[in-house]
Amino acid sequence: MKRTNYCGDIKKPLIGTKQTLCGWVNSYRNHGGVLFIDLRDRTGFVQVVIEPANKEAFAVAEELRNEYVICVSGAVNARKEGYVNKNIPTGEVEVVADTVEILNTSIALPFDINTDKNVSEEIRLKYRYLDLRNPRMVRNMTMRHRLAQTIRNYFDKNGFLEIETPILTRSTPEGARDYLVPSRVHHGKFYALPQSPQMFKQTLMASGIDRYFQLARAFRDEDLRADRQPEHTQVDMEMSFVSLDDIFAIGEGMMQTVFKAVGEEINTPFERLPYADAMRRFGSDKPDMRYTLEIVDITEIFKKSSFKVFADVLNDGGVIRALYTASSVETFSRSALDKMTDLVKANGAKGLVWLKYKGGKFEGPTTKYFTEEEFLALKNALKVEEGGVVFIGSDKEEISSLYMGALRKELIKFLKIEPAKKWAPVWIVNFPLLTYEPEEDRYDAAHNPFTAPVAEDIPLLDTNPLAVRSYQFDMVLNGVELASGSIRNHRRDLQEKILALMKHSKEESAKRFGMLLNALEAGAPPHGGFGLGFDRLTALLCGEDSIKEVIAFPKTTTASCPLTESPNIVDDIQLKELAIAITDQED
Repeated sequence: MKRTNYCGDIKKPLIGTKQTLCGWVNSYRNHGGVLFIDLRDRTGFVQVVIEPANKEAFAVAEELRNEYVICVSGAVNARKEGYVNKNIPTGEVEVVADTVEILNTSIALPFDINTDKNVSEEIRLKYRYLDLRNPRMVRNMTMRHRLAQTIRNYFDKNGFLEIETPILTRSTPEGARDYLVPSRVHHGKFYALPQSPQMFKQTLMASGIDRYFQLARAFRDEDLRADRQPEHTQVDMEMSFVSLDDIFAIGEGMMQTVFKAVGEEINTPFERLPYADAMRRFGSDKPDMRYTLEIVDITEIFKKSSFKVFADVLNDGGVIRALYTASSVETFSRSALDKMTDLVKANGAKGLVWLKYKGGKFEGPTTKYFTEEEFLALKNALKVEEGGVVFIGSDKEEISSLYMGALRKELIKFLKIEPAKKWAPVWIVNFPLLTYEPEEDRYDAAHNPFTAPVAEDIPLLDTNPLAVRSYQFDMVLNGVELASGSIRNHRRDLQEKILALMKHSKEESAKRFGMLLNALEAGAPPHGGFGLGFDRLTALLCGEDSIKEVIAFPKTTTASCPLTESPNIVDDIQLKELAIAITDQED
């Protein structure tokens, strides 16, 4: 090795030793004829001193500029009193250079390595090789590596086998559009990049590989946002002969191990919250449980209301829900209340009732429609105190849940409510098995078509499919859906029955899912598992809002890569080999 150590490792115990270091010039200073360089590598930086008495090294050092790549050899000395920098790990020492060698120069860079302020995402991704030198990005990549190794070790210790599943497979309906790959050998036929390893991991269970995992690459051709990428990594696992309790124990153990590895703590067991309760109390199937603010059902209070809006909703089978914020009267100006109303309207509401509690009574434009008995019941139900504000929404249950959930999130943000805890994990359980697509007159899987129904609800598949609960679950952390999984169908007859409700005939089911269906009828054991978003977990632990900040080479929100300029056109000869013709192409 050309170097003896990393820059960030040069600390007090190495005083008196000679070290050879390699890295980038982070900064360059001339103080009274003595040159000071902050030499940086991925572990941090250390101060290098070049004295004028060392003429050869000094002459080389005078040529240095930021981001030059250099090799320095010299003795590690303690910094003089008054020059210690306690803000950095190497701040007690410096390296007095004997030799300085320039390994490469650098052009003037398009932005400062040490900051990403006022640098557009497009520029950062175009010059990603520079952006990745930023200490924050180095920290993120290091964290990602550490988490991956911790997860692999955890599953290995728990008897799982890491098995790779194919990247080139066949197209299957799993909720998003597939990325297709044309075959050169089989003209007119296509591979698909996997949206998940779902069918393969279930087939592994039928193969007797009773504990499988991998850090799997998954590909989805869908509209992007902060927590999505066209290609991402998931921690994928599947187990045979298990219940939900077994899967949750493995998932919680993995999370506890991962958090401990990075100096964090997460409490187990995680709370379990039925989907219906999550929607009623938080208006979301991925609630941020760090905040105590909850939606309260007040339908009973207004069941005899003379307020036409409420009466009409209740006559139509709807519900009335409320959110209460304490000590917030002075915060909510009329314009702020109007913004809250506009927010819920944008999320499907027809309007929003708000009431301020001042001077021992409720105030607001709708107070004339309510009785004293209703006000007293409302005050008691919500524990309203002086200075509080009540927000009331009324609509069909599903619509009401969605817009009251959006309002809850906005109130937390607007009022700057402090979280009650740092980490709030929760399992959301018993999702509906099916949804209904009226335009196609068929049922569809609420999550994926391989989820098993709750055993006691199986008879409802014949009479009321929408009432069937599933063994589907999500792991949610701080309002972020981290993992999704289920107990699977392990019998072919039940799997085909569910596919039939989705209007997949036996022939079509065999064509699309034949590999799995054939495996299910050949002695497949009961099994279940989950896929966890590795990028999302890493982003949370790094304190990042976007998974792009923890992926080395991500795409933009248009699914393009400024660094490689992909996607791009290919040569005509390549298209000819694939028997593909471009019929309409813009320049």
